[in-house]
Amino acid sequence: MTDTTPAVDLKDAEAEVDLPEIGDRSRYDALMQVIRNRVTVRKFNPDFKVPTEHFEMIIEAARHGPSGANSQPWQFIVVREPAMKQQIAEYFVAEQRFRAKAKMKFPTPDYRGLATAPGFVVVCSDMRWTNAFPVLNDDSALDRSYHENAERILLQSVAAATMSAHLAAAALGYNVWWVTAIGQEEAQDAIRPLLGIPPEISVLDIMLFGPPAAAPYKRWRRPPEEILHWDHYNCEHFMSDAELEDWIKTRRHRVMYKDASKID
Repeated sequence: MTDTTPAVDLKDAEAEVDLPEIGDRSRYDALMQVIRNRVTVRKFNPDFKVPTEHFEMIIEAARHGPSGANSQPWQFIVVREPAMKQQIAEYFVAEQRFRAKAKMKFPTPDYRGLATAPGFVVVCSDMRWTNAFPVLNDDSALDRSYHENAERILLQSVAAATMSAHLAAAALGYNVWWVTAIGQEEAQDAIRPLLGIPPEISVLDIMLFGPPAAAPYKRWRRPPEEILHWDHYNCEHFMSDAELEDWIKTRRHRVMYKDASKID
């Protein structure tokens, strides 16, 4: 028989919800100030020491992120040892050089900045948590389709928690860097042994934060009229294959680069 006992006391759980009156902008305006100033930098002041309390506050924000089936399928590894940061950075620098040799024509960031980050958090998940979502586990075609969706749910869940952590860091005055170039199996094989991560656990991204080494700047954002649709998809914003390819060739570097000569 399924145990239907709730994991929390309902009265206490209801009492914890504290939202403003609908339409009250005070918290929205404060939140938007944080969101607009969540600015990416890729080189930090390495001499700054992040207080332990700040790590705990940032992970506390992540802990309250939404997740499919309230599964909370995330783990966070705080890396404080400079030598360990350097070892992880070396993998990404090698990847950066590989991309150059492979002629991917991708404006890759300078990954040496990983080693300078005072705040360094490796974000992980156990992909077996997909079984917490709707799946059949009978290896049928339908089951495989549901498993693909379950993986998306898991990744969305971890991303939501990570975003909450970024906003908490920005609210504490830090600049941040969301490092996502770790999906390849080679990256997993390189990073897992360094941090004693079991093979069942996947490294999904790395969150870096700290005071910037140079003045940060706000990157370009697509205007609302290009992304907001009312009641149906506005096909004026749909790109053909040729248009998308042209955007990648002619505009991608302009939205990624700090100036005409280099990416930061």
